[in-house]
Amino acid sequence: MARLSKSRFVSGSQCHKQLWWRVHESDASELAPDPSQQAIFDQGHLVGARAREQFPGGVLIDGHHGDLAGRVARTQAVLAAGAPAIFEASFFVDDIFVAVDVLERVGPAWTIVEVKSTTSVKAQHLPDGAIQAHVLRRSGLAVEHVEIMHLNRECRFPDLRQLFVRADVTGEVQAMLPAVAREASAQLRMLDGPMPEVAVGPHCETPYACPFRERCWPEMPEHHVSTLYGMGKRVAAFEAQGLMTIHDLPDGLGLSLPAERQRLAVQQNRVVVEASLGDALGAIAYPCAVLDFETVALAIPVWDGCRPYDQVPVQFSCHVVDEQHHVTHHAWLADDARDPRPEMAARVVEACRGAAVVVAYNATFEKTVLRQLAAAVPELAEALADVDARMVDALPLVRNHIYHPDFGGSFSLKAVLPALVPGMGYEGLAIASGGLASQALQRLLFDAHMPPAERAEMREALLQYCAVDTLGVVRILEQLQGYGA
Repeated sequence: MARLSKSRFVSGSQCHKQLWWRVHESDASELAPDPSQQAIFDQGHLVGARAREQFPGGVLIDGHHGDLAGRVARTQAVLAAGAPAIFEASFFVDDIFVAVDVLERVGPAWTIVEVKSTTSVKAQHLPDGAIQAHVLRRSGLAVEHVEIMHLNRECRFPDLRQLFVRADVTGEVQAMLPAVAREASAQLRMLDGPMPEVAVGPHCETPYACPFRERCWPEMPEHHVSTLYGMGKRVAAFEAQGLMTIHDLPDGLGLSLPAERQRLAVQQNRVVVEASLGDALGAIAYPCAVLDFETVALAIPVWDGCRPYDQVPVQFSCHVVDEQHHVTHHAWLADDARDPRPEMAARVVEACRGAAVVVAYNATFEKTVLRQLAAAVPELAEALADVDARMVDALPLVRNHIYHPDFGGSFSLKAVLPALVPGMGYEGLAIASGGLASQALQRLLFDAHMPPAERAEMREALLQYCAVDTLGVVRILEQLQGYGA
């Protein structure tokens, strides 16, 4: 007979079919974590280990993951010995196994503390706490409280005494317990039968993206209405009317200007350019510096003044185009765990010196990083504010004035660059996304045991990726100048 765990219960609460596959095809390729998922798991382990330091005298129930009976037995022995707190306290009842992050003794009763690496309590945390409360109470333990222990966004390094916040969710969990018992029983019955049929819907993405999504969702035709920019809930209405692709959409739907531009471009199979593009390009003056930052967002901060998940720049690329359209490249990438911000600030100021404008694609991010750098490096605050003041965002130049049928409803650089500049893009790069870059940067900075050859290879991949971000914008601006002439 199949068994549940707290992670399985949460998956099953989202979709029974997903749970069935997780249990009956536990070696499915979809369940192998990709680098982004593995980074989240690793981060969670670090946060969990740090959280244990808040409970002096706590005892860890270790042992092989599959040794359920041994872990349960060790938990009972530690309970009887009077430990003030137990980490990974393990219980198995009614074919449900749970390991509690922290089980804290409070007088004659106990508090379940579920540790999360988020900065707030989220609705999806509650079923996790509820299934634990259900199992522990069924095991005869006097559980009086359930808490979510999460990171405190207001905590700043080096004073990490308030790194965590403990939020009491006992009332919410208590209200869920009858439904949790019914749902757990339903999941166990379902797992003993054939694969259930579950219609696709919002639950395929919420609260977590289902790893088996591609098995259930039909392949969408090219230019499906779901690719129409900013449509959201209108997609279902279009489908209900039999309007499946952008080719099916009639005039007069009251679409937003970018979406209407997309409709025309797709239906007429051409690049649609607004007459306003030429005037908009007047914001680009030369010399022009194109700037891009790559950051790390550490759950547990390590640099002065930083909070959990602050975006700290550790790499930048800057292509400078002069009045004769000659291009010069500036780049910097941190080497180790020392605070990167002082040198980063100095190099960015120097790279952008003399530029009439500083361009970024979706410049809100770069402007935020510049302002945080100014706060961290006050001696360069005025110079960084000057870079910020010269900033021009290239994204609206595209979104508000041009549409290529190959954008696919997206104005991200990853979609726009290969469409407007054929032959240029991210395909074939060892690192081809911001998420992968951030993970690689964390390893580069904090993995002191990385072999030198791997370190050199990773540095080169990061430098190539960041350079494409800025040189790509240079080439996009050149293309836009041609369209706007």
